[in-house]
Parts: sequence; structure tokens; C-alpha cells
Amino acid sequence: MADAQRPDLAAMIVPLGRALMAAERPVLDSHGLTMWAYAVLLQLGRGPARGQGVLAEEIGADKTRIIAILDDLQDRGLIDRYPDPADRRARLLAVTAAGRALAEAAQADIQAREEQVLGRLDAADRNGFLNALMALAAVPRAEIVDAGESPVV
Repeated sequence: MADAQRPDLAAMIVPLGRALMAAERPVLDSHGLTMWAYAVLLQLGRGPARGQGVLAEEIGADKTRIIAILDDLQDRGLIDRYPDPADRRARLLAVTAAGRALAEAAQADIQAREEQVLGRLDAADRNGFLNALMALAAVPRAEIVDAGESPVV
């Protein structure tokens, strides 16, 4: 049964997300990064090298639209591209030490600014909110999107 007293999740998260992104923009600018470049560096920093198509899917970008971002990051020495040993036609992407350091510096500055928002919560609510948000953020996109398509039995 729906809780009429609670707004939909997207109705709460989207305006908050937009405000947080607006607050991040000047921080990223000061580090010479766009939102997409930052997303690429963070995602590549989370694990082994991956192809452009996989990366695009992971960050929710169109694989053809991130080519210019990848070119820029490579030109700046922030990522490496190299042939996939399993498929010489494909290229793998990996973050460099410089790219990792830049992403970590930007993230530290962003999180310092986020303290203003998180400071509105007491310690228990803050920890609960962050734990719940991390758990929900880890749910694969397909499970959320496809959940509404399940037939009702």
C-alpha cells in the first residue's frame, strides 16, 4: 500500500541531486574536470580496466558521446587506453596514478562541501541515511527499471 504522506523517491532525490550537482560544478571546475570526466575517473578507479562500452553503461553515458571526454583525459595523462589482449580491435581503459590523485582531490573537496548538507542531520540519521543511500546506489539499474515491468500475479 502506498504511503500518501511520503513523496515518491524520485521527487525527493532528483531536486536534491540537482542541487548537489550545482554545488559540485565549481569544485570540479577548480580541478579542471567536467561532471562526465569526474564520473569516468571515479568509475575507472573502482576496478580493473574495462572497455568504452562497459564504462559508458556503468556511468549511464552514451558510448559515442564520451569519446571526446576519453580523448581529453588521455591527452592529459589521466587515463590510459591500450589494446584488449582478448580482442585486439577493442581498447581497454584504466585510470593513471595522476588521474586517481585528481579524482581523489576533487572528491575530497566535494565531500567537504557536502558536510554543510549532512550537518543538518544528527549522527544516527546521518549514518542511517548514508548507509541506506549506499545500499540503494548499489542496486543494479536494470533491477530498478525492470522491477516495474514484472507482471502482477
